[in-house]
Amino acid sequence: MTDFLISSDAASDFHRDGYIIVPGLLDPEETGGLRSYAKGDNALSAESYVRRDSEGAETRLTLRNDLDDFCCYSAVARSRRVAGTMAYLLGDEVYHYHHKMILKEPHVGGAWEWHQDYGYWYNFGCLYPDMGSCMIAVDQATQENGCLQVLRGSHHLGRIDHVNTGEQVGADPERMPAVLDHLELVYCELNAGDAIFFHSNLLHRSDRNHSDHPRWSLICCYNTRHNDPVIRNGRHPNYSPLEIWPDERVRDSLIGAAK
Repeated sequence: MTDFLISSDAASDFHRDGYIIVPGLLDPEETGGLRSYAKGDNALSAESYVRRDSEGAETRLTLRNDLDDFCCYSAVARSRRVAGTMAYLLGDEVYHYHHKMILKEPHVGGAWEWHQDYGYWYNFGCLYPDMGSCMIAVDQATQENGCLQVLRGSHHLGRIDHVNTGEQVGADPERMPAVLDHLELVYCELNAGDAIFFHSNLLHRSDRNHSDHPRWSLICCYNTRHNDPVIRNGRHPNYSPLEIWPDERVRDSLIGAAK
């Protein structure tokens, strides 16, 4: 395939809305390879931990700060399609902040409360919200199985105070009703292989998985070079150059993982 390039119109949408959806960022073969690798990854399951929502329902996730050149998740995080696009959207060189797999299983996968990623990352020494994430659907994401929800344009609100909600940390519940009255709620339904790039101040959440189908998603998170955390050796890495892989190398890694 040819290298993926984002349009200036899509970049404008990102700055206006706080997110863009890119259909088919991974093609069916690549997505199948990623899914096959993840579902058979015993280490992923062993390293996962639970976050309960306000009603006690559980979602499992596995988070990694380090990149392993022999791992599919790292290949995606290094890919020009993902990291290069994020650098263009944020207007600076980016580095890998961390990546995580969200494992929302049928019927038991819990909700995520309204939050901003920068609501957490601010506390790790990042002075600016010049950060972002790319979420790639490993399984199809629908309203029924708890797809991502966003508030369009909410990144323009700035950082909102966050408080404990169950075992999660969510945006100030006294402020959220007013925010919901002012901004459009969008359900980001995705086919497997689709992606959403979103700003670190975008308010987002997801419902419990009420379906018979899992909703796994890989989220690659990035910080900008100029925003190197003032806290050294903190929760997530300080700046180091990220080796960007061309699409063909990433494709070979993903397809090879399914064999």
